[in-house]
Amino acid sequence: MPIELVCPAGSPAMLKAAVEAGADSVYCGLRDDTNARNFPGLNFSPGELAESVAWAHARGAKVLTAVNTFARAGAADRWRGSVDAAAEAGVDAVIVADLGVLAYARKAWPDLRLHLSVQAAAGSPEGIAFYAREYGVRRVVLPRVLSVGEIAALMREIEVETEAFVFGGLCVMAEGRCALSSYATGRSPNLSGVCSPPEAVTYTEEEGGAMTSRLAGLALDRYAPGEPAGYPTLCKGRFEVGGALSYLFEDPVSLNAIGLLTDLRKAGVTAVKVEGRQRGKAYVARVAATFRKAIDLLERGGDPSALSAELTHLAEGGRETAGAYRKTWR
Repeated sequence: MPIELVCPAGSPAMLKAAVEAGADSVYCGLRDDTNARNFPGLNFSPGELAESVAWAHARGAKVLTAVNTFARAGAADRWRGSVDAAAEAGVDAVIVADLGVLAYARKAWPDLRLHLSVQAAAGSPEGIAFYAREYGVRRVVLPRVLSVGEIAALMREIEVETEAFVFGGLCVMAEGRCALSSYATGRSPNLSGVCSPPEAVTYTEEEGGAMTSRLAGLALDRYAPGEPAGYPTLCKGRFEVGGALSYLFEDPVSLNAIGLLTDLRKAGVTAVKVEGRQRGKAYVARVAATFRKAIDLLERGGDPSALSAELTHLAEGGRETAGAYRKTWR
């Protein structure tokens, strides 16, 4: 079977753009804090989700709905309601991280396909077997800390499908454990579905044309005149430590693993995933079309690595990396 191409959909229009450009599946969320991209102007109402599922199914594409933040005490009904809305809309799977939400989904909707979110950070055979045995999870979205060799070794010991990120923004290397955004702003992707909320972001032009980016008033980076300024998140800030100025947690670059598609297929990966529900229709259309071409080329015995340069201009700050797949960081 060819590798499945899974693309982001932050809106019904973006969903259509992804499918028309060649996505096999799209993933989206409802318009609340039950999904990890809870930004103003993004996501779906229950009615929009149902209409989009019908539209995608008519064109042979699948819709996966993310209910992938962690439910809070006293508010779990919202997460259960999102599972209900997704199931009633006829989605092909829900992507879940929270154990309680998984338990509810399996009990209330026994025929609903369950995928384990990257937020759950399941990267060992024993952990994955637990989720498959206890909750019937059929696919695991792999944490972005595994090399290709480690994925291959993992695949030899598990019986579920796997999905690996191949393009887009990179989060700090501790899936589902982010406390940095909540430290600065009081809101986190794990609980609120928001990393570095836009209302907390500012850019200030300094003397001489330099630019300083801030999050909730905290200076995170300073850019020379004309230097691309990335979106300010604490994990990608530039700090002085021990007298040296460096990106302490993670470089502000984007993942582009199109050159590793051959290796990922050999490792046994079921699906590859593009990040970017907060991006626009043009972004998803371009990325989906390029990965569609790459996967089709791979299926014909070709080498898709030459297509990598076609997406460089979409990388954050114009810079990209193979991430942990090659583990070349210092």
